[in-house]
Amino acid sequence: MMDALMLARIQFAANISFHILFPTITIALVWMLLFFKIRFHISGEASWMAAYRFWVKVFALTFALGVVSGITMSFQFGTNWPGFMETVGNVAGPLLAFEVLTAFFLEATFLGVMLFGASRLPAWLHTLATALVAIGTSMSAFWIIALNSWMHTPQGFEMIDGVAHVTSWMEVVFNPSMPYRLTHMMIASGLTAAFLVTGISAYRVLRNDTSLGVRRALKTGVYSAAVLIPIQIWVGDLHGLNTLEHQPAKIAAMEAIWETEKGAPLVLFAIPDEKTRSNLYEVSVPKLASLILTHELDGELRGINSFGENRPKVAPLFYGFRIMVGTGMLMLLVATVSAVMLLRSKPLPVFLLRVLVLMTFSGWVATLSGWYVTEIGRQPWLVQGVLSTAQAVGSAPASSVAGSLFMYLGLYSFLLFSYIATLFYMAKTAANPRHKNSGQTPYRPFASDNPTLQGEPS
Repeated sequence: MMDALMLARIQFAANISFHILFPTITIALVWMLLFFKIRFHISGEASWMAAYRFWVKVFALTFALGVVSGITMSFQFGTNWPGFMETVGNVAGPLLAFEVLTAFFLEATFLGVMLFGASRLPAWLHTLATALVAIGTSMSAFWIIALNSWMHTPQGFEMIDGVAHVTSWMEVVFNPSMPYRLTHMMIASGLTAAFLVTGISAYRVLRNDTSLGVRRALKTGVYSAAVLIPIQIWVGDLHGLNTLEHQPAKIAAMEAIWETEKGAPLVLFAIPDEKTRSNLYEVSVPKLASLILTHELDGELRGINSFGENRPKVAPLFYGFRIMVGTGMLMLLVATVSAVMLLRSKPLPVFLLRVLVLMTFSGWVATLSGWYVTEIGRQPWLVQGVLSTAQAVGSAPASSVAGSLFMYLGLYSFLLFSYIATLFYMAKTAANPRHKNSGQTPYRPFASDNPTLQGEPS
């Protein structure tokens, strides 16, 4: 039987896992909507506005689920984790309030203008509303990542009678890990939205919806992914070096390095054994971990055993990190191949389109696995070196936490299934019959971007 602490952790993990899926899409998707709108203003071609109209509906649906799940998640600060606000509420409270006042209100207010104002307002004003929503989503990410980063690398405060008091808001907000986490998260959002747009657009193409708006949305997603993935790899390396400096136990667990050593190998595969504190069936590359993390072949890396009991479990971090990296490498391969073919004006084969559909939510897989690595890697601390998870948990009995946990899991499973089904239903029904391939012409959805071929004025 699990105790209340473990059940509360699982419940919060379930809530944050469900919630993060939707902001990860909306943060970047709205910038793509702004791109579609600007391209429409510049070119005057209706295909860009068609892409905007379809994806603004997806944005609205995703935004709504993000808001609902975010409210539910915030309840747990009071029900399951009262010690968090009691101890660091002077830091967390204002940052959450800044997010609401400067970001959420901006998003919520102008989202209605985006949805219903296209035919009622001047074009420039409607585009401005889209830009304000885009700024709002990014500001929301800024404040949330600032708080989360502070929990990992707390700065700018002092403890008085067991309560954190801010001494410098600049140090709180721009704590040592914040720039790396914010950049990493924003790019992750870009990749998640890019593969969502690409996958749904590929699905529409497979259903013979080869209208120019669909093709341009697909190209936008593919090109965005192809550009962002190499940048993400570079940022991830910088983020790893920052984590090695401030949270070396997390890095040791991610790499399954048990003993401190120079020239540590990169473990490609293993089964970490917590009892024997060793790796079973290890497959590794000599010295490569030291080279990657210290940029020296004989660089020294601290082993997990040197951190005593105040360390995270190895297996979740080891496997989670490899799922994230493996998903990223697959995204890099698919995006690069697709982008090269499109740049050469070659039609994407049916097989590749199906792969893109299968990878519609690959950004979710990479984001969640990376998020688990980040958050589990902080254990046993809720705020690194300041407040442990056990100190923050409330007094609710395990049976009560378990009951609400199962309720959440059932509701979230239903909502997630409904969301995915709705997206593909929207894609299925969005096709205009006059744009469908009649079956009498060869399948060449990317043979040309000439608008006149799609019945539009050039």
